[in-house]
Amino acid sequence: MPEVPLEAAESAFDLLLRGTILSAQYELPQRVAEAGALLEARDALIHLADLQQTTLAPFLAEGMGVGVTAEKLRIDGTVAGRAFQNVEILTQSTGGGAVRVWLPLSNGTERLGVLGVTVDSHRLGQLDGLFGIRLRRFAALVSLLLTTKTMFGDSIARLRRNSEMGLAAELQWSLLPPLTFASRDVTIAGALEPAYRVAGDTLDYAVDAGIACAAIFDGMGHGLRSSQLAAIAIAGYRNARRASLSLVDTAAAIHTALVDSFDGNVYTTGVMCELNTTTGIFSWVNSGHPYPLLLRDGRLVKTLSCPPAPPMGLAFPVGHERPPFVVCHEQLEPEDRILLFTDGVTEARSPDGEFFGDARLADLLTRHFAARLPTPETLRRVVRALLEHQQGQLNDDATLLLVEWRSDPGSLMS
Repeated sequence: MPEVPLEAAESAFDLLLRGTILSAQYELPQRVAEAGALLEARDALIHLADLQQTTLAPFLAEGMGVGVTAEKLRIDGTVAGRAFQNVEILTQSTGGGAVRVWLPLSNGTERLGVLGVTVDSHRLGQLDGLFGIRLRRFAALVSLLLTTKTMFGDSIARLRRNSEMGLAAELQWSLLPPLTFASRDVTIAGALEPAYRVAGDTLDYAVDAGIACAAIFDGMGHGLRSSQLAAIAIAGYRNARRASLSLVDTAAAIHTALVDSFDGNVYTTGVMCELNTTTGIFSWVNSGHPYPLLLRDGRLVKTLSCPPAPPMGLAFPVGHERPPFVVCHEQLEPEDRILLFTDGVTEARSPDGEFFGDARLADLLTRHFAARLPTPETLRRVVRALLEHQQGQLNDDATLLLVEWRSDPGSLMS
């Protein structure tokens, strides 16, 4: 029997897969443009979000010619930016019988940017059919390649920066997990500012069968020493977590690691928690940190108080016993959200001295969730409000980590 020839769509995906096996990340834009042309999606161009998620920068290969304007686009106030914010496909007329289609790019639920392609206007009616399916598959494959190629070069890292990165922040970003994750059981999203100068604040999480673990830390001071403190706290947390230690033993292990490393002269506050994704039991240990917030049905229910232990890393004088770490528990209801945050969020001051405060934070969260914005977009807007409150100049690191227990697997981005 004669072989069945490849269809154009199959050829495009085959070209993209085979063409990137031995490609560096800086060659990816050209491969994407070539594959897009086979799909009748011309001028395929990747736009990547910067670290603060304010702009979308075009990812161009050296010498790559494109038939569209390749410039940075604002996330707020553009069609491409709205496609990014709401994780939806949007179209924009370009005249001459052509339409620019903006496809969101994401790694799971972590938003990477958008893919812009130009199609003939008669294709608009086919976006809900097979042509649209192929475009979505194309965007999904591009997202996957972006994620895997990011580890092997600096082109993408440079493109995502709108400012010079401090050494302390460089260390912090190298340790962070993806800032968004979602499964059928749990959604997790985080945010850190100032992105290019963050030092002592950090976060981490892990999701395994039946359990989701998360932690947030706020290290003493600023600069490189503070970043080193945070790095040891994260390493200690992961080491203890992967050894299946209890929350109390995990906190104790981090405390010991910090004392051994810094002679008991520095400290970090933190909250380490576990969510049983089968029962909804939320357990946590607080070490001198602001209390988490529990949000339910679009409103703040309460703060999750727990007897706090002193910050980790401080050595107590001989003869003085360190107060113990205490585990507390809360039964969650489906769709409940827990917000962990550092004091740089609520204690951020406006030029006239007004604190950002718990109430403002809770109100922003509930209003954006009521609008059914994707969880990462909600945090992005909260961070934008925080920066506006201090006129773009944070005096302290500000970090948020949101954990949602899901019962309806429906839309994992909502």
